[in-house]
Amino acid sequence: MSEQNSPDRRRRVRAEARRSISAILDATVQVLGERPQATMDDIAAAAGLSRQTVYAHFPSRDALIVAVYQRMTDEVLAAVDEAKLDEGPAPAALVRLLEVSWQTINRYPSLPESAGSADVELHRPVFDRITRLIRRGQQSGEFDRDAAPNWLVAATIALGHAGWAEVVAGRMSAEEAAAAVQAGVLRVYGAKPPAA
Repeated sequence: MSEQNSPDRRRRVRAEARRSISAILDATVQVLGERPQATMDDIAAAAGLSRQTVYAHFPSRDALIVAVYQRMTDEVLAAVDEAKLDEGPAPAALVRLLEVSWQTINRYPSLPESAGSADVELHRPVFDRITRLIRRGQQSGEFDRDAAPNWLVAATIALGHAGWAEVVAGRMSAEEAAAAVQAGVLRVYGAKPPAA
């Protein structure tokens, strides 16, 4: 077997590709947070990589932005799973969900929308977990039983986006917006705030 096709070389190439992708995504978050209209060349420079390397992994700026949204969604999903939404009173689990989601999203700048970033499939795993929590809370009588779960999910997302828009516009601090989103979501769900 030639050195070029050896398992060690393939592992090194894969590891280098993972490092490049991570550097590109990190640079994208940083650069677009500072300059939303930044180009792929700007991102390549910030990542310390060639333009060709960036395009080898992401064929367009839109594909790169979708990848950042995917990374953010994966991080939210991991945080939500760690929040153990199936345990304890449903309102307390809902508060944990909102807190970990907000903390994760707060690490990202306001990113430009792209065709794929709003893709339902991208967010479906998070929506599925929220829906499961809603059904549990409705069955226990802790959430409004008459509210459609899909509508509650949509309202949760809309309130989160509204809170983040207030932060981006400078009208609220991240802490104020997080508290407002939490209070609003609990109200929409017909839930009492959990005891401190």
